[in-house]
Amino acid sequence: MRLNEMSKTELEKFRNQALSKYEEFKSKNLKLDMSRGKPGADQLTLSMPMMNVLDENSDMNTENGLDVRNYGLLDGIPEAKKLFSQMIEVSEDEIFIGGNSSLNLMYDTVARAMLYGTVGSEKPWAKEEKVKFLAPVPGYDRHFGVTESLGIELINVPMTENGPDMDIVEKLVSEDASIKGIWCVPMYSNPEGITYSDETVRRFAALKPKAPDFRIFWDNAYCIHHLNDTPDKLLNIMNECKKNGTENMVYIFGSTSKVTFAGAGIAFMGQSKENLAHMKKIVGMQTIGFDKINQHRHVKYFKDMNGINEHMKKHAKIIAPKFSVVLEMLEKEIAPLGILEWKKPNGGYFISVDTLDGCAKKVVQLCKEAGVVLTGAGATFPYGIDPRDRNIRIAPTYPPVHELELAMELFCICVKLASAEKLILG
Repeated sequence: MRLNEMSKTELEKFRNQALSKYEEFKSKNLKLDMSRGKPGADQLTLSMPMMNVLDENSDMNTENGLDVRNYGLLDGIPEAKKLFSQMIEVSEDEIFIGGNSSLNLMYDTVARAMLYGTVGSEKPWAKEEKVKFLAPVPGYDRHFGVTESLGIELINVPMTENGPDMDIVEKLVSEDASIKGIWCVPMYSNPEGITYSDETVRRFAALKPKAPDFRIFWDNAYCIHHLNDTPDKLLNIMNECKKNGTENMVYIFGSTSKVTFAGAGIAFMGQSKENLAHMKKIVGMQTIGFDKINQHRHVKYFKDMNGINEHMKKHAKIIAPKFSVVLEMLEKEIAPLGILEWKKPNGGYFISVDTLDGCAKKVVQLCKEAGVVLTGAGATFPYGIDPRDRNIRIAPTYPPVHELELAMELFCICVKLASAEKLILG
């Protein structure tokens, strides 16, 4: 029986049964962490052979004869540009190879705009009276944190099954010149696992913002993180922008943080040639170049995109069963009760669930008190404020399967308990 069809007496009985199971779990003194989308140790081990691709006898020169152990090549070695431009679908002269963190590239890109402006800016963003970004919600907390930390106001835009609500996006950017950007995770979005439809991508490319320096921050973090053999497909935004003459409007980000080593991968950024020239002029004052030995090592290990794709199939074999644990448990324990909504993603790192209104914080609190740490309720919204207190991001990749099963058993109990109490109180 669905919970909202139960009488108060039935609800109280249901609540008491859930509470009894919850107390049993508390006595187990669990210490499990599902708070961040981190690769598990077995995923990180997949890339350990990379540590042996270079030795004292290795050729340390790039194809154009430059020594990767020395200074130079600000925007990356040619071989890395060739390989990773294919991953994010830009040309080799439209990519910048950075350090180990795409988040770092995103932060620096916003910070540079604040200090210097971008191509098309009348003045640095920091000298504008106000700067705003659009924030598709639920979304990635670290995106929001970047802009919040720099004093940029965030405006919520609801997500649909096809991506951000483009009617709202088009209206807002066309009317308000203080709106300078929008955060996007276009493939297997964080946290809902949504891939933007072709129409959504085309509408992004055709935007007519009032601000001449408006930018789309296209964080394509999960473009190769598929869970099965029938992956989603994402339209190439750079190609669509070129059709509209808007290629300066988009910055595309990617990395190997969840492909090789989370703390020692490679980050990269695709953009128009004009944007890239503007970026290099400023970054050239910041550094002479990033870790080219790591770039060289990655290229030697993968060789080409086929090597990367085969590597990602090994990742999928490890994490797909973990996604199945979560989804099967929700389907079995929660679906008949009508107290939770969720989507089944084809890839990415998260499963997003929506509780009854006003229950998310309670569920997260109950889990924490019983030894399971989740991403904080509200984290998927700017300023940590979920207006309906309902969204929770589940990150299933880090725990081993046996721990994940325990954590999900507890999670379902907590959802039942919080939902019953909410309905009893009315």
